[in-house]
Amino acid sequence: MKTTLSLIQSLRPHQWIKNGFILIPLVFAQRVFDWPSVLLSLQAVASFCIMSGAIYLINDLSDLDADRRHPTKRHRPLASGLISPLLAKVTAAVLLPGSLVWGAAIGHMFLLVLVIYLAIQLLYNYCLKNIVILDIFCVSSGFFLRVTSGAVAIQVDISHWLIICTVLISIFLALAKRRNELVILGQENAGNHRKSLSEYSPYLLDQMMGVITASTLLSYMLYCISPETIKKFQTDRLIYTFPFVLYGIFRYLYLIHKKNLGGAPERLLVSDLPLALSVILWALCCMLIIYGAI
Repeated sequence: MKTTLSLIQSLRPHQWIKNGFILIPLVFAQRVFDWPSVLLSLQAVASFCIMSGAIYLINDLSDLDADRRHPTKRHRPLASGLISPLLAKVTAAVLLPGSLVWGAAIGHMFLLVLVIYLAIQLLYNYCLKNIVILDIFCVSSGFFLRVTSGAVAIQVDISHWLIICTVLISIFLALAKRRNELVILGQENAGNHRKSLSEYSPYLLDQMMGVITASTLLSYMLYCISPETIKKFQTDRLIYTFPFVLYGIFRYLYLIHKKNLGGAPERLLVSDLPLALSVILWALCCMLIIYGAI
């Protein structure tokens, strides 16, 4: 029983909240009340949960020695010895084909996105995680591919501005993750855990986040007021959701710089009430505006 629970923990179900990005196209395509689309989107989420669980196992196998020297990651089931490497390999070998088969049933385009996601994650685990800047792009690509998969699953187009916003916010989260690792490990020890970390500094990452933050906010504003968006939703009121986005990003920056957090956005989303409320209120206002309730 203990081994089973440890194995489930290694799949990191708490991080599956990131697969909620798959549902964004469902909302913005005004398909929330279309049952076939909802069913396809939920299947896409489930398929990605299985895939990401397998990827986390592969990640832990790849970083096993480094995780054992990490102050917090050494408590992971695989690093602490609660589950064996063999069990992790067998589980990943079962989950990966299962996810791909399910993905093929959803649609060939969704399967293609799933395969691209898998390929990037494998390249990251065994090569690109040690290459400065490219490692950040690999981490952030997961969010963009989730949104893309949600769109192809229900066969809808996404606004170019929305794609840009997704890419930028995902890079912002990846930069915050790297900065948190530097703070926890220290500048000198960070390179021993991951080679690319020795190439970063908190100052450099702060400069990058400054650029990304401004770009994200500008892109979201342009999306809200673009003629394409106004024509699609028959309203110009989406700009009223901007304060929630602004507050959410500022709150996240506060948690990064004053609380030394930011390494796990999925945990912050459920543990920090002001951040959670800003996301919930943003989503609620978007729904009400997009579906003509206000």
